[in-house]
Amino acid sequence: MSTPTSLSPAVGASAGVPVRWYASRWTQLVVGIVCMIATANIQYAWTLFVPEIQKSFGWERASIQIAFTIFVLVQTWLAPIEGYFIDKFGPRLIVAFGALFIGAAWVINSQATTLLGFYIGAAVGGIGVGSIYATCINNALKWFPDRRGLAVGLTAGGYGAGSAATILPIAAMIESSGFQEAFFFFGVMQGSLAFLAAWFLRAPKAHEIRASAKLTQSRRDYTLKEALNTRLFWLMLLMFSCVVTGGMMAVAQLGVIAQDLGVKEFKVDLYFFVMAALPLALMLDRVMNGISRPLFGWISDHIGREKTMVIAFTLEGIGIIALGYFGHNPWAFLILSGVVFLAWGEVYSLFSALAGDAFGTKHIGKIYGVLYCAKGVGALFVPIGNLMMEATGTWSTVLYTVAGLDLFAAFLAIVALRPMLKAHVEASSANPAGKHGRFGLSE
Repeated sequence: MSTPTSLSPAVGASAGVPVRWYASRWTQLVVGIVCMIATANIQYAWTLFVPEIQKSFGWERASIQIAFTIFVLVQTWLAPIEGYFIDKFGPRLIVAFGALFIGAAWVINSQATTLLGFYIGAAVGGIGVGSIYATCINNALKWFPDRRGLAVGLTAGGYGAGSAATILPIAAMIESSGFQEAFFFFGVMQGSLAFLAAWFLRAPKAHEIRASAKLTQSRRDYTLKEALNTRLFWLMLLMFSCVVTGGMMAVAQLGVIAQDLGVKEFKVDLYFFVMAALPLALMLDRVMNGISRPLFGWISDHIGREKTMVIAFTLEGIGIIALGYFGHNPWAFLILSGVVFLAWGEVYSLFSALAGDAFGTKHIGKIYGVLYCAKGVGALFVPIGNLMMEATGTWSTVLYTVAGLDLFAAFLAIVALRPMLKAHVEASSANPAGKHGRFGLSE
């Protein structure tokens, strides 16, 4: 277990130096969450606009949804470049830049009359969301080395559940004023909120942070090149890709799976309201995503990232297998889909926290930016689920494949990740200057 390179008796202030109200690390965390909440609707409210766009212009839904694919790819695959600018210029300018882009994206959508217009809006939105998402996660990692899991979990949870408060107002405005007005109004409002919040963000100074006394953490800061020269980094990328691909395949196909299992229209009577099984399952997605990231992040701060990964990935795999077996029962479908969502959302807090533990935070923007590309890889593999279903005639094949990816990642977490992380940190302690051996590997 490593010891911190610099400890502070009072996190958030140097001795005798007054600190502005927004300078404390907990305030920094709240500001980051506000920025994430303001950003979330570009992804999570898009589904409300698609039917209205189709009704207005008569395009095929698949053609409209290409915009969403463009958004995800731009958001994820530009993360390493955004990470470079985060590490160079700090959080304020990058979040302010991202805020202008998320506002501009919805304004572009409000004026678009062609598919190309919506595709351009998606690309602009991907740049904006990627800039804000990467910066806020990066800032949480830097401020909370002793509670990284909880901090990045709460931050990522702000994005995962951030649309909950505005979904109904957006839907109401679409119905009353049209989707163009909704795009314009909420784009300006959310972009302005993120832009104002950006100016309260700052990176911590050395005396304002303390390392964890419970977790194995590197004693030096790796550059991106040095991180890429470690076996640990590529193991993390493989595990991240397995879990995020499996989760996205399962989540993206949930509606079709529910229909094929015959539970889509089943009415769930909860005494105080009645709802069809599929919308209720999708609501569970938002709730469980919001709970999952800080919950498993907090757990990982206490028992370690590797053990938490084993628990979460195993729970995910078993939940998906059970969904394949028992999903024809509507109640089982609801419960098991909730388990699947709960055990999947934590990947965005666990892998970011682990990256900070392993490689330090000076260059974490670039390093985690490359790791985050796993989400883009997962998005490309989602259509394979449809091809597998068409080839075999059953969703069971898809679900069992997805479960296999999760269980494989859980196996790697305990068999490979744990000893490799320990050796990596020991090597960084013995070699703080970063001089690599014959093969350029730090382990």
